[in-house]
Amino acid sequence: MRSLVPIALTAAALALVPLWLSDSDFRMGLALEGLLFTAYAIAFNLIFGSTKQLFLCVGALAGVGGYTAAILADRVGLPMLLALVLAAGAAAVTGGLFSWVAVRRSLDVIFTGIITLTFSLAFQNLILGQRNLTGGETGLLVDTGAGTILREPVPAYYVFLGIVVTYLVVFRLLQRSHVGWAFRALRDDEVAAELAGVNVPRYRIYAGLVGSGMLGLAGAFFAFTEGFISASTFSFGHVDIRVLVMVVFGGLGTLLGPVLGATVFSVIDEVLIGVGQLRQVVYGLVVIAFFVGFKHGLVPAIETLVRTIAGRMGARIGTKGD
Repeated sequence: MRSLVPIALTAAALALVPLWLSDSDFRMGLALEGLLFTAYAIAFNLIFGSTKQLFLCVGALAGVGGYTAAILADRVGLPMLLALVLAAGAAAVTGGLFSWVAVRRSLDVIFTGIITLTFSLAFQNLILGQRNLTGGETGLLVDTGAGTILREPVPAYYVFLGIVVTYLVVFRLLQRSHVGWAFRALRDDEVAAELAGVNVPRYRIYAGLVGSGMLGLAGAFFAFTEGFISASTFSFGHVDIRVLVMVVFGGLGTLLGPVLGATVFSVIDEVLIGVGQLRQVVYGLVVIAFFVGFKHGLVPAIETLVRTIAGRMGARIGTKGD
């Protein structure tokens, strides 16, 4: 249970955010988007941070979930809950298939990234081409969810907070199980993991299935919450690049790295709103500065600092005792 304490503290801190932002729907929207990207980052961290599978289709997998849920609920008439489950399943199968292909063809990190990036671009073209089903470049209005708490800023924020907390708990439980041990083994040294008896293909497919399902579920919830989705909602530039930066900055493979990374860059996004045309330039400079200052991620840097301070305090206590 002690391993869940960081998650509980994080949840308590994030639960206080509406106390400061609830008077502004715009800022609550930014906070909700921050939680959405936190969910994306946790799922991507499970895939890439745990098993070194570079899925450059985070937005596409979330889009599979979002469009599947919206079409099944609005066009087919399925209940929202069932549409959410099927949307997560569709994304999980898609991501699991990518992992299966990667392990069957012995693809390394770069080639896995290329294949998934190709899928991301193809997905965008598919959305734009199927205008009758997806709305094309004009987007798709989602009626399901209207009149529920998902369309109210503060309740919707807490729904996504629940999703984030659930994802963190899943990540922590996997870390503490034999699955997490296998993930760490193949992440550190794949050859050594195989010699130790780890079924590398199986665990990579596990990570692809679970992480992709999480992405699809988050995308589906966002579709019902926002009431509108389009190709740009799940585009590579809008989702994948930001998620990759958040996870790497926070700390690959760490529990709270995605949360801290998403929080930092969500705050930066809000601060830079008033910069105007120079926003992207300033954003790029800030990203470079952060990565130069925290080469291995924010969480590892904090852990190193804490160990250093604890070691010095212990040395001083020992010296005084002598």
